[in-house]
Amino acid sequence: MSDRSLIEIRDITKTYRMGSVQVHALRGVSMQVDRGELLAIMGPSGSGKSTIMNVLGCLDQPTSGEYYLDGVDVSTLDDDALAEIRNRRIGFVFQTFNLLPRTTALQNVELPLIYQQTGFMRGVSGRQRRQRSAQSLELVGLGDRIHHRPNELSGGERQRVAIARALVNDPSIILADEPTGNLDSRSGAEIVAILERLNREMGITVVFVTHDPNIAAHMRRIVRLHDGEIVADEQVENPQDAGATLAAVLSEREKEGG
Repeated sequence: MSDRSLIEIRDITKTYRMGSVQVHALRGVSMQVDRGELLAIMGPSGSGKSTIMNVLGCLDQPTSGEYYLDGVDVSTLDDDALAEIRNRRIGFVFQTFNLLPRTTALQNVELPLIYQQTGFMRGVSGRQRRQRSAQSLELVGLGDRIHHRPNELSGGERQRVAIARALVNDPSIILADEPTGNLDSRSGAEIVAILERLNREMGITVVFVTHDPNIAAHMRRIVRLHDGEIVADEQVENPQDAGATLAAVLSEREKEGG
């Protein structure tokens, strides 16, 4: 691995058994993700994009092959070690938000810090955890909504809480799986703009899994999957500015309202 490389997967395969049938979800996939990249993984249903996201997120282990995260071969680690990596190194943003309904935005964001009792969070007080969680919510524009529960927030605001939760442990990478799938065009544009800004201003590596070409147009690199194989890996020469897209969406909404 080069010094720039954050992720490297080599000849990764993943095979599932459905009854008597073997399903080859990934077929010898190899790719590298550098630090600070903003990229999309695209493909039709059944192409393997969700499977590769699960492997990258240490939610599932490959059938064969090697996966290096920051130089560590995580494909050989046991469940406890994988859980620690998920909590400390990877931030997840899912289509369905996955927020606890009876807790506030602040409490939802604080959860990863409560679960983490080792490393840089050892001995950190509840007050410090809450301060860190509030700062994450400020980063996504929800500093005035920290005490609201999910049912008091819009869909876009709930997804911003999920992004704040993904940020709170200062991860090396954020994995966003169809993060705009349950949102309208305005809220979706807000989410893409936030993640693009975090990538640009904080240098966080962001990987989108998406089927939406409008989202992919904002990425600097697109990896395309088909039948469990990478069929294209291309740099985007002139990615669209997510902030400009959001401004255009808001302007159109204002015209419609007028």
